[in-house]
Amino acid sequence: MNPSKEYITEWLKALQDEICKALQTADGNAQFKEENWTREEGGGGRSRVMENGGVIEKGGVMFSAVHGNTPDFLITEKEHTTGAISEKSQFYATGVSIVIHPQSPMVPIIHMNIRYFEMSNGTRWLGGGIDLTPHYVVEEDAKFFHQQLKIVCDKHHANYYQKFKTWADDYFFIKHRNETRGIGGIFFDRLNDNEELNFEQNFAFWQEVGKTFAPVYTALIAKNKNNVYTPEQKQWQLLRRGRYVEFNLVYDKGTKFGLETNGRIESILMSLPANASWLYNFETTENSAEADTLSKLKKGINWI
Repeated sequence: MNPSKEYITEWLKALQDEICKALQTADGNAQFKEENWTREEGGGGRSRVMENGGVIEKGGVMFSAVHGNTPDFLITEKEHTTGAISEKSQFYATGVSIVIHPQSPMVPIIHMNIRYFEMSNGTRWLGGGIDLTPHYVVEEDAKFFHQQLKIVCDKHHANYYQKFKTWADDYFFIKHRNETRGIGGIFFDRLNDNEELNFEQNFAFWQEVGKTFAPVYTALIAKNKNNVYTPEQKQWQLLRRGRYVEFNLVYDKGTKFGLETNGRIESILMSLPANASWLYNFETTENSAEADTLSKLKKGINWI
């Protein structure tokens, strides 16, 4: 099978439907609201957002398929110097992007993005990743999350889990804070038939990453949604959301891509929480759960 952009686009729409259904069931209270939008330069998308649910305070499951002139920042230095890309090169990009901010500080934030990109010169690649940002790092949950990702990776290539875990640790890193955004996960970009697997094999891996989101996250919701929490723990959640905002606005490539390609701003900034906090010079109490969490926001932790 050599999947076309049309096939990939329809598959992503079906994945969006599947994930929304699973999240609505897990939330038990709210429904996603849908907006269809078009992009003046070409293409559009289907944005689905849930707010003020029983479990989910704000969450989005976004689908887009856009096309037009290839943005300069997406052309590699090699392609510039060899003249492989002409000024009139066209691109097509489609993907599903998800960010869920829960009501409870005991339920983690989660993000997933899987995307496909091609250019008119024949260049094409797959990208994506899934990562978890607990407000409080629970080692049992971290082990479960990473074990599920390792199972997916190991089915396709023996080196993919460690390779893509390291990539996630490096990518989801808040440099100005010297801490990771959460406990990481896997991240990959420009995956094509020049890697260890051919394109069709990598496409099967990419699909399975997408399919992993719903069962893994709904399991974490079910485990943690009824845990009681204090006002102090809620305040800590708002501070951790602030760190999430910092990463997404300063470093996130998806945010940059959306802004550089004149994407729909409401969809691009869907990843931001409804409420967040920045307290001046906040310090955790020694030996507290908050201090323990900060000690685990490091690169290279072997969770399994």
